[in-house]
Amino acid sequence: MLKFDTSNAVPFLPENWLTSRLDALDSARVKLENGSGLGGDYTGWVHLPRDYDKEEFARIQAAAERIRKDSQALVVIGIGGSYLGARAVVELVNSPNFNLTHKNGPAIYFAGNGLSTDAMLEVIDLIKDKDWSINVISKSGTTTEPAVAFRIFKNLLEEKYGKEEARKRIYATTDAHKGALKGLADAEGYEEFVVPDAVGGRYSVLTAVGLLPIACAGVDIVELMAGAEEAMTALTAPGQDNPAWQYAAARHALYTAGKKVEILVGYEPSFRFFGEWWKQLFGETEGKEGKALFPASVEFTADLHSMGQYIQQGERLMLETVVRFEKSRGSMEIPHDPDNVDGLNFLAGKDLSFVAEQAMRGTLLAHVDGGVPNLMVTAPGRDARSVGALIYFFEYACGLSGYLLEINPFDQPGVEAYKNNMYALLGKPGYEDKKAELEARL
Repeated sequence: MLKFDTSNAVPFLPENWLTSRLDALDSARVKLENGSGLGGDYTGWVHLPRDYDKEEFARIQAAAERIRKDSQALVVIGIGGSYLGARAVVELVNSPNFNLTHKNGPAIYFAGNGLSTDAMLEVIDLIKDKDWSINVISKSGTTTEPAVAFRIFKNLLEEKYGKEEARKRIYATTDAHKGALKGLADAEGYEEFVVPDAVGGRYSVLTAVGLLPIACAGVDIVELMAGAEEAMTALTAPGQDNPAWQYAAARHALYTAGKKVEILVGYEPSFRFFGEWWKQLFGETEGKEGKALFPASVEFTADLHSMGQYIQQGERLMLETVVRFEKSRGSMEIPHDPDNVDGLNFLAGKDLSFVAEQAMRGTLLAHVDGGVPNLMVTAPGRDARSVGALIYFFEYACGLSGYLLEINPFDQPGVEAYKNNMYALLGKPGYEDKKAELEARL
């Protein structure tokens, strides 16, 4: 199970930082449990690790096995929560170099999460001589970035295999009942998986949205869900010993005391996209009504030689949440150098993981001394079960945090602003007046 440590934030917290919030936390817990709070229709993720659709789960496993056998590449088309969670798990459990290091099964390429011509052409070039399949993920099927990408890759797949064979290589994860992608999937006969109505995109990694590409990457999704269920059992129990309550309370107390930025810190390069997933989770959940900590992420020790200067001595507006993994997957002994050119023979014979641990501890103390509160989450390792627990920990704490801020944690009205402007400037029918207004401003 995960461990949570507030000891290096306590000097910055008021004495009653937790006890004064217990009633509010319990109220937030009830809202999450029974969907009675703002946005309660989107709390289907709360019990998902226990109550997920077992029949669909079996179909996900079967489809993943089929893709692993008949495809050398899988193009996953989606944006935001439709790809970040899957990429986070694939890279954290496997490697950011997964496409170069995997031994069996397809390389995984993510598309439809932007509008870069160069990025699209690169993926096309990487798959052109391979057998490949598509997993298109969109609740509506009309979001511009993934819809454009799906048009392009669907056309390429049909050119390569013919319409009938291509149909067998397209897997659609979409709404159960309605939408453009649902209609197309029904008409074409694609295998379909469901984006649950009660689970918003940023909370969807443990649904088919994330599970199919994760399983295609060879990650044990049974273990992933088991870890999430263990965390659910522990974290939905009320009380001040609950790590999610402590995390939500500490970050809320620091925010009300004037902190403006929360930095998620990882010491593994494979953690990078988990940080990206976490930023969407907290940014889209909390960032409304002029409120909330700004979520950022860094990779240490690399960023200590860049961002580290600001964190140590810049404006005192931040806190850090460090995610630490107890066990490395191997060992690396530092060799002895007869000439000791670099002066590091005092490290000879020590394991590299020992050096990394001391670097982390030294950094934490330096930042605390520099006025930066530090919270720490410790997971046993980068295995599927630990990562499942880590996902649920942050999801549940995020839901609690949203209600502590007294906002709707499960809508995202601000996201629509850029979409409407983009539609108008692109000339979408019905946006003519908006187009003229924007062009005049530009």
